[in-house]
Amino acid sequence: MIYLQLFLSFFQIGLFSFGGGYAALPLIQAQVVEQHQWLTMAQLTDLTTISQMTPGPIAINASTFVGSQIAGPLGAVVATAGCVLPSCLIVSLLAWVYRRWQKVTAIQGALDGLRPAILALIAGAGLDMLLTALWGESGFVLACPDLVALALFLASFLVLRRWKPDPVAVMLGSGVIGMIAYLLLGTDLT
Repeated sequence: MIYLQLFLSFFQIGLFSFGGGYAALPLIQAQVVEQHQWLTMAQLTDLTTISQMTPGPIAINASTFVGSQIAGPLGAVVATAGCVLPSCLIVSLLAWVYRRWQKVTAIQGALDGLRPAILALIAGAGLDMLLTALWGESGFVLACPDLVALALFLASFLVLRRWKPDPVAVMLGSGVIGMIAYLLLGTDLT
């Protein structure tokens, strides 16, 4: 039964996540955190961070990780297959449709209409992750945010915007600086 739940959950994510991995994050959150409670929001944020450092799309990495956590190696295969199958079918169909009717104005209009919706999905997922990183599981509250996390976010953002270094170097640097800062502050890192 768990294999069917994993397959169907990630099939839905794969079917409705237009716009790439970041656009899939709200769908992953709805299925994995809210509906099935397979992970907490903090675990999903950690998973997203790890997915950024590993090769491959976020949704596929997430499906593999969640499937593995819930039902072992076979769960990872089932969840990943569920996530990938809709894309394979949709892309094959869309490639055929686009090649046949690429000059039709309605097709171009539909693609133009998807852009703002995808941007909103990405912004919403990013905001959820930022709130979890700064205020923890409870999201935004009127309490003081995690000042180390806030400083690392602002510093990383400014460095990336100003000097445009390799993002991997910024992630590694932030990780090392964060680990040192939290150890110096006596924060439990487990």
